[in-house]
Amino acid sequence: MNREALITTLKKIVKPYIQDEEAFANLTEDTDFINDLKINSANLVDVVLDVEDEFDIEIDNDSMEQMLSVKVALDIIESKLSQ
Repeated sequence: MNREALITTLKKIVKPYIQDEEAFANLTEDTDFINDLKINSANLVDVVLDVEDEFDIEIDNDSMEQMLSVKVALDIIESKLSQ
């Protein structure tokens, strides 16, 4: 799965949790889940669980704590998918 496809899938996953439509419309790899999309920390856990289900991967606690931006999330997903 290429990076563009990953972003598209990630957007579908995070959409129910966002609080800032404009930031979501302009989502890039630099987008921060908490500061830009206004996703609260409880919902961020839901995002991680949804990512695990969607990609059939397991994200450890260390990786979960780092998953604060789109770029880091994509890097973690790619890393897990290549294992």
